[in-house]
Amino acid sequence: MKLLLALLLAFQTPKILIHPQVTNSTQETTAIIILDKAHTDQEIQQLIQPYKDVTLRRVFHHALDGFSVAGSVESLAKLGRSHEQIRSVSPVITYQAETEESVKIIGGDEVRSFFDKKNQRLTGKGVTVGVIDTGVDYTHPDLKRNYAGGRDLVDNDRDPMETLALGKATIHGTHVAGIIAANGKIKGVAPEAKIVAYRALGPGGGGTTEQVLAAIDQAIKDKVDIVNLSLGNDINGPDLPISLALNRAVDRGIVAVAASGNSGPDVWSVGSPGTASKAISVGASTPTLETPYLLIEGSRDKFQIDPLEGSANWALDRSADLVDGGIGRTDELKNVDGKIVLIKRGILTFSKKAENAKRAGAKAVLVYNNMSGGRFMGNLDTQMTLPVGAISKDDGAILQKALKSQPTSARVTVREDRDQLADFSSRGPVTGTWEIKPDIVAPGVAIHSTIPGGYLSLQGTSMAAPHVAGACALIKQAHPDWTPEEIKAALMNTAKPLTESRTTAHTGNGNLTSDAPYYRTYEQGAGRIQVDAAIQATTLVTPSSLRFGKFTEQSDDHKAYLHVVNTSNQEQRYSFAIPPHIVGIDWRLPLTFTLKPKETRDITVELTVDQELFKEKIYDGYLRLEAGGSTIRIPYLYVLTEPNYPRVMGFDFAEGDKPGQYRYEVYLPGGAEEFGIALFNPEDYRFVGFLDTITNVKKGLIRKEIGAEMLPPNGSYLVKVFAKKAGKEDHMERMITIERKED
Repeated sequence: MKLLLALLLAFQTPKILIHPQVTNSTQETTAIIILDKAHTDQEIQQLIQPYKDVTLRRVFHHALDGFSVAGSVESLAKLGRSHEQIRSVSPVITYQAETEESVKIIGGDEVRSFFDKKNQRLTGKGVTVGVIDTGVDYTHPDLKRNYAGGRDLVDNDRDPMETLALGKATIHGTHVAGIIAANGKIKGVAPEAKIVAYRALGPGGGGTTEQVLAAIDQAIKDKVDIVNLSLGNDINGPDLPISLALNRAVDRGIVAVAASGNSGPDVWSVGSPGTASKAISVGASTPTLETPYLLIEGSRDKFQIDPLEGSANWALDRSADLVDGGIGRTDELKNVDGKIVLIKRGILTFSKKAENAKRAGAKAVLVYNNMSGGRFMGNLDTQMTLPVGAISKDDGAILQKALKSQPTSARVTVREDRDQLADFSSRGPVTGTWEIKPDIVAPGVAIHSTIPGGYLSLQGTSMAAPHVAGACALIKQAHPDWTPEEIKAALMNTAKPLTESRTTAHTGNGNLTSDAPYYRTYEQGAGRIQVDAAIQATTLVTPSSLRFGKFTEQSDDHKAYLHVVNTSNQEQRYSFAIPPHIVGIDWRLPLTFTLKPKETRDITVELTVDQELFKEKIYDGYLRLEAGGSTIRIPYLYVLTEPNYPRVMGFDFAEGDKPGQYRYEVYLPGGAEEFGIALFNPEDYRFVGFLDTITNVKKGLIRKEIGAEMLPPNGSYLVKVFAKKAGKEDHMERMITIERKED
C-alpha cells in the first residue's frame, strides 16, 4: 500500500522557494542560492553578471553547491526564475535566538528555565529522536550539531540525505527535524536532542509499507527514545501493519508519535499509522493567526480566505468591487483595475494568475477551488505585493451567483484566531475499536522550520507531530524513568481542550452534531499540548482516554479501569466531578480518595446506558478528576449504534510481479457479505464487467492478484469498489488503466 506524506493535499512546492517573506521588493537582502550541482567560481560570476545590483558574497564548495549574494528581492527572484540550475533562493534573515510562535504556544519558552535531575536545563539533551521520513539535510547549519546518523531504507545505505534530484527533490524530513530539534538561527522544541534520520520515503515523497516497516525495525534496533512518523495513508483501521509495528515499538520502550492525517474535517478520516493504539496520534491546531474574511456588502455572507504563501497582507483599507476573472488569463482581466478579482483554480499556476491580475491593476485575487473538498492551501513562486488568497469551491459558486445577478461590492476584515482545530486535521474515531484518535493536537498551521538550503513555512499534521515528538524529548530528559505510556499520559492529562469559535454542526460520515463548547473528543483527543504543565505533572492517569466500545444486546453496563499515580512528594486528594445529566446515561464513579507521595491506585469507572431512553448514536465528553490543585480531563467515547462510517477504504491497483498480471489492495473495516469491483466505460458509464467478486469477507486488508484471463482489454476504466453488509452498501469510485505488455 503506497504511503503519502501527511501534508495538506493541495500544498504545492514551487521551483523557487523564497522565504521568509519580505514585503518590499526593492529592499536589499542577503540570500543563499542553491544549485543543482557544483559550479566553478567563474560560472557563478557569469550567472549573476546580468544583475547589476546583485553582489557575490561567498561561494560554498563543501557544505552545499551554491553561493550567497546581496541584492534586491526583485532581482533575486528574477535570478531564480531565469536559470534552471538554480534549485532555490532562500533569504538569510536574522531570527531570534529563542523559539518560533508555535513553540511558545505549547509552553516551550517556560521549559527553558526548567532543570533536570542533573541540574541541566531541559533542552532534550541526552535524548534521541528517530525521524522516519524523506531523509534529513544533515548539512543544514541548524541541524548538523544534532545529527546522530541514520539509515536510507530506499537506497539501502547509511546516507539518509533528502532527495536532491531536480524535479523530485524533497524537503519534508528536514522540516520535521527542524521542528523537533533545530539549534541555530531558529530553535526547535528540543534544540539539544539528537536526530537519527531514517529515509523511508524517496523521490517525490512516496514510499511503501515495506520501507516504513524497515525503518521502524531499524529504529527499534537502534534503541532510539522517540520515533516520529509524519506520514500516512487514508485507511482508518487499527490493524494495518505500520500501526501494529508502532505498538510493538512502544512495547520495546520507544515513544511513538504519528500524524493523524489531513483528510478533515469529516469524521472517520484518521488514517494509519495515526490509528495505532499505543502511539500518540497528533492532530493540528492553529497558532496565533490573522485570518481574513470577505464580507459582501448588503448581506450577511462571510467567506474565510486562506492567504497563499507569498501573498501580501490582506488588511485592505476600504471596500472594492468584486469581479469575475475567469481562470486568470490576460484577456479575461480587462476591467479589474482597483477591484478584487475572483479566479477559478486550474490550468494556470497561482503565480501566473496573480501576475496577470497585478499587471491589469487588480487590488486583490481570490482563487476558488475547482474541486470539492473544502478550502485549500497553496503557495506562490515569489513574494507578491498583491494579496492572493484561496476559498472553497462552494464559496466560489456563491460569489459567482452573486456577480451574475448584480454588481457586488465587498470588504475584508481580519480576525485573530488562536487554538482552533485546523479544518484539514483528520478526525476519528477508529473503526472497529471505536478508539478516540487523535490523542492530542499541536500547532500545525504556518510552521516555520528548516529545509535544504534555507527555511520555509509549511502546514499539516506532519508539522504538528514533531512538536509532540520534541515535547516528549523534553519530558524524557526530565523524567528518564517514565515509560512511553506515562509520557503519553503526562501530555494528555495536562492538555488544554480547545473550544470552537462558534457552534458548529458536524455532518459528513456519521451525521454527528454538537452544541458543546469543546470540539468533540474524536476530533481533538485530550486537547492541545502544554509541555510545561506535562513536565510538572503531579498525577498520571493511564489509560489517558476511555473507550466503552459499542453497545451489545448482552450488556448495557460498561466498565473501564484506570491506574492513578501520585508522582509528587506530597499527599494528594482525588475526586471525580459528576458529569452533566443525560437522559439514559448513568455513571458510577469512585468516591473521594487520598494518595500518599508515589502511591498508586487502580480504580473502576462504570457507564450504564438505557438504550430505550438514550437516542444518540455516539456519546462522548470528558471526565474531570480533581487531583490536588489541578484538573485532569479524561476523554471518553461510547457507541450506541454503528455509525455510518465508510466501509471501503484505501483501494490501490497496480501491475503485478509477473507479466500480464495486476494486483489490487483494499481495506474493509467491517468486512462484507458481498464485495466486488465493477468496471464501467468512463465515457458512457456502460457496464463492462466485474474485475472481482467475493462473498463473506472478513474485516481487514484484501490483497489479490488478477490474472491476464480476468482482465478486460487494455484501456482506462471507471471502477466501482463496493461492499454490502446487513442490507447496506458503501462504494468508492476510481479510474484505473490497464496496459498489458508482451513478454
